[in-house]
Amino acid sequence: MRSRTALLAAATLVAAATTTAGALTAANAAAAPGCLVEYTVQNQWGSGFTAGVKVTNTGDPVTSWDLTWSYAGNQQVTQGWNAAITQSGAAVSAKNVSYNGSLATGASATFGFNASYSGSNAAPATFKLNGVTCNGDPGGPTDPPTDPPTDPPGDRVDNPYAGAKVYVNPEWSAKAAAEPGGSAVSNQPTAVWLDRIAAIEGVGEGMGLRDHLDAALQQGAGVVQLVIYNLPGRDCAALASNGELGPTEIGRYKSAYIDPIAAILADAKYAGLRIVTTVEIDSLPNLVTNVTPRPTATPACDVMKANGNYIEGVGYALGKLGAVPNVYNYVDAGHHGWLGWDDNFGASAELFKTAATSAGASLDDVHGFIVNTANYSALKEEHFAIGDSVNGVSVRQSKWVDWNRYTDELSYAQAMRTKLVSLGFDSGLGMLIDTSRNGWGGTARPAGPGPSTSVDAYVDGGRYDRRIHLGNWCNQSGAGLGERPKAAPAAGIDAYVWVKPPGESDGASTEIPNNEGKGFDRMCDPTYTGNPRNNNHMSGALPGAPLSGHWFSAQFQELLKNAYPAL
Repeated sequence: MRSRTALLAAATLVAAATTTAGALTAANAAAAPGCLVEYTVQNQWGSGFTAGVKVTNTGDPVTSWDLTWSYAGNQQVTQGWNAAITQSGAAVSAKNVSYNGSLATGASATFGFNASYSGSNAAPATFKLNGVTCNGDPGGPTDPPTDPPTDPPGDRVDNPYAGAKVYVNPEWSAKAAAEPGGSAVSNQPTAVWLDRIAAIEGVGEGMGLRDHLDAALQQGAGVVQLVIYNLPGRDCAALASNGELGPTEIGRYKSAYIDPIAAILADAKYAGLRIVTTVEIDSLPNLVTNVTPRPTATPACDVMKANGNYIEGVGYALGKLGAVPNVYNYVDAGHHGWLGWDDNFGASAELFKTAATSAGASLDDVHGFIVNTANYSALKEEHFAIGDSVNGVSVRQSKWVDWNRYTDELSYAQAMRTKLVSLGFDSGLGMLIDTSRNGWGGTARPAGPGPSTSVDAYVDGGRYDRRIHLGNWCNQSGAGLGERPKAAPAAGIDAYVWVKPPGESDGASTEIPNNEGKGFDRMCDPTYTGNPRNNNHMSGALPGAPLSGHWFSAQFQELLKNAYPAL
């Protein structure tokens, strides 16, 4: 968050630029070119800075743009967003990307970048839009504001999402906007996944953690959402999202992954951001449901239960991140189709408490829990309830519910919250629900209950969740975007969130060699006939999927088509 002095300096820059641009436009009315540029250095450190640029077209409409300028010093752009930026010597070119090329008269586009420098850091003297000189003096100080953002975080709030703008990841936004129809949702906030050590600095040309936090400041966001996801022996029951760290590499997890993240989040310039962390999805519940003597046990999960590194890793992450005053930790709590059964529900809650009081963590380091992360369980089933019966047979006895205590994520999240508070977690504990892919709309969405000829017909005919089985989790056919991100939507729920960015694959449909530590899971193979975890049903996965986390256009189009609420 920028300080008041910095904002006033930026306002002065804008005013000066507007005056100059207005004169240019009036003098050249016949030719009708014109442009206004606002260039602001938003953050600066010893060897680099972050800048934001707003270009306004004051002339005839354009369908593409190229903004150019030259630096007087040795500034070198290292990474940009919302524009394709190239540099040759001192000359810089920023061209539009797929979703922001058209500028009507009076319309603006914004972009930003990180750059290195030494010595002075003077603002460029001249900008040109498509070869036409904009305001001759972009205004502003010759050096960036001297008061970097140091806004104190203040008291921790009950709900970090309340009244706050949530960061829109420009990398995901660009991919979504490039899809047909994607602009309808490309402005939605999604989480940033830190799924390996390299992601902290940025993989390849991708943005790193600091890049995202700086971009959040540029957007004026109040909340940034991060997924902490790199435990040793990660995801012991699903090969598609295995990670880079072996089962025993708890030391490296701490020193090379959690410690650097915590150090960056503790930087004073980010103190005005509310940083929401989703801590290690699909880890702790595996220690309840996928270990011996359960029929769903895997050797890998038995190893992780025996060595204790899931519990130690989660505890360490909670303690280190929770020590940062503006970090809000939310621990993954599975989903109703995983932990809703009596044998799983209470045991999981107890395990969550164990992890939250391990390796230096305390219950105070947990602000809440998140359910349905990267999953497809319906938010609320409205056409049948646990208390219903058909011809004297309980809904719990239907094949779909299969003796579960819950039919949907909202009822599960609220019940899990009550259970956790009873175990000693704070009475103000908040829950998040990932609604990114659980809309189940389109023509297949039932308008009422199924027929009362049998309990199975009643449930199957009325359920929104159209999966073949609740245990299916990979790139599900027929899924749709769910509720848009929203703060405080229901009792005990801090927010509906899009933690899993829609359009990012759950796993590859066939084996793909890679250096990301990701294996081939048959649950992502549309021809797979299942295993005990989905009661030997077909996988329901879409064909042609890439590695987990990679862009999957066919899935994104499916989600758009079946969105509920409809787009």
